[in-house]
Amino acid sequence: MAFTISSSSSSSLVYPELVPLRSPATRAEKLISLSWASSFPSINISINSITRPPTSTVKKDSFIQAAWTRRSRGELALRPNRKSWKQRTDMYMRPFLLNVFFSKRFIHAKVMHRATSKVISVATTNAKDLRNSLPSLTDDNACRVIGKLIAERSKDADVYALSYEPRKDERIEGKLGIVLDTIKENGIMFV
Repeated sequence: MAFTISSSSSSSLVYPELVPLRSPATRAEKLISLSWASSFPSINISINSITRPPTSTVKKDSFIQAAWTRRSRGELALRPNRKSWKQRTDMYMRPFLLNVFFSKRFIHAKVMHRATSKVISVATTNAKDLRNSLPSLTDDNACRVIGKLIAERSKDADVYALSYEPRKDERIEGKLGIVLDTIKENGIMFV
């Protein structure tokens, strides 16, 4: 309800500022202004009240990814040395590995379980019984003795198949060939 003021002229003026307000005011009963800016709803905005919308964070360990997405170069740089299928499964397919080391004074040989790194059998010419009984600790005869001991001790541990991986630029000949041949002759199979 607006107050009307009559003047001597025939037109009457309506003053919206004079509209009385009641305590539970409805939108129709509020003060009405005639300006264009007042037609928009009033919003109280302060700098402290502005909050940023939550950003979606994608975890790097998340396993949900699009099927067509390949690993980016950044991810490849983080894990450059990923092993191949053969490198990951070879230790279970050929679990027992023969390791032979020749020093200037002794010959060492051992059989290890790859997955657990447990030593199955060891033979060395530096052992007390061999050091005192062999005339030379590095000749061909010592290689045959080491091969025979490795074969016997591996059989005692119920290992009948070994694998040997030569090092880079290592040939299976000479003393190494003698050790491997002696192990084969004593009933151990190379896989």
